[in-house]
Amino acid sequence: MSDTRSIQEIENEIVEEFSLFDSWDDKYEYIIDLGKKLPLLEDRHKLDENKVRGCQSTVWLVADYIDGKVYFKADSDAIIVKGLISMLIRVLSGHTPDEIIQASLEFIQKIGMTSHLAQTRANGLLAMVKQMKNYALAFKIKNTMTHGERSAERKGN
Repeated sequence: MSDTRSIQEIENEIVEEFSLFDSWDDKYEYIIDLGKKLPLLEDRHKLDENKVRGCQSTVWLVADYIDGKVYFKADSDAIIVKGLISMLIRVLSGHTPDEIIQASLEFIQKIGMTSHLAQTRANGLLAMVKQMKNYALAFKIKNTMTHGERSAERKGN
């Protein structure tokens, strides 16, 4: 479950993988393959409150906070989108909230994704990134509040 590589190292790895393909047809095929390898999301998570708003396709995204790191799971009804969310999970999952919040995710532009996606898909990609960063921010705030409460309790005793 733990990956010691930095977000930047994983981004660089993806950029390198995409540089192996000559055509966008090949790159899309690779994205689809990545989506097929995404672990299945349990039906109990496929709820309206887990849908990413702003995506043309249906995307369910859930996050867990374990030992100071955020782990994402997702699914989509669209094969390209499933591949896109699998790349985001690969880059961001298993990192601290701060690392996720601060991630620039330059790989998206470096692999040419921003210029080769339809506007609606690009908006959906941004919505997925925003939701993942929002989860990280929520875990950071919750963790800060929890530690603050414990600190206040110790001072009170």
